[in-house]
Amino acid sequence: MNSTPLSAVQLDAFRRDGLLVVPGFYDARTQLLPIQRAIHHVIGQVMLRHGIRDERAPFDAGNFDDGYAALIAIDRSWGSEVYDAVKQIPAFIRLLADLRHERVFAQLRPGSAPAIAAGGYGIRIDNPAEDRFRAEWHQEYPAQLRSLDGLVFWSPLRAVTEELGPVRFCPGSHSNGPIPVLTQPEPGSERSGAYALRLQDEEQVIGRYAEVAPLTVPGDLVLIDFLTLHASGYNRSMRPRWSMQFRYFNFNEPTGRAHGWKGSFAAGVDFRQIHPELCAD
Repeated sequence: MNSTPLSAVQLDAFRRDGLLVVPGFYDARTQLLPIQRAIHHVIGQVMLRHGIRDERAPFDAGNFDDGYAALIAIDRSWGSEVYDAVKQIPAFIRLLADLRHERVFAQLRPGSAPAIAAGGYGIRIDNPAEDRFRAEWHQEYPAQLRSLDGLVFWSPLRAVTEELGPVRFCPGSHSNGPIPVLTQPEPGSERSGAYALRLQDEEQVIGRYAEVAPLTVPGDLVLIDFLTLHASGYNRSMRPRWSMQFRYFNFNEPTGRAHGWKGSFAAGVDFRQIHPELCAD
């Protein structure tokens, strides 16, 4: 196995942008197909649990989520059952701990001690026109903590088109450090936890940077620095956008070590208690 998965050109691009797209990083047949097949099975099990007759076509990679839209059309909470279940798929957990993730981290952060952020991995499902759970402009660190020095390994399970809503990024924004946030939801908002976080002076902050929204296909990897500004795209298609996220952090980074590598909202930690200086409200 290659101990240096990224080229010198890729390393330079990531250090400059805090963002890198690596085409074909994962093998679609051996690494992704077992995950897609298991998702198809989980959806069938949720249908069975709720007495829904399974009349879906046999599995293939193009229809791995058949039945999911029908489930949430009946009861949105059934989609949450699928969401919680699919992150427990063994093939997904195997991919989470892919040795190449550590090697990529070591290349980008020489002298680091890579670690997997507990509660920081999962399979995200962005449903069409469901903006309540869209991630607004944010940096990963306030929502995840662990350490200032962290990487998100993001990869789609369905080809991302303009209509499906690619993730938007501000290249180079990682170089300015953590940005203060508003932690309280806006009046009347249904958002809570990490979804309620908003950048202080968001419009002015985002206006400093160009935006990119790369289109990716299953097998591609997008590497994201914990401090790179990014936001979910708007899904205006007829199908959910499925993507995997693996978050790694550096045990050797001083800020994380100072607070004991605590997790954030998913770990039940109040971000305001850890970083009051970053809470604008």
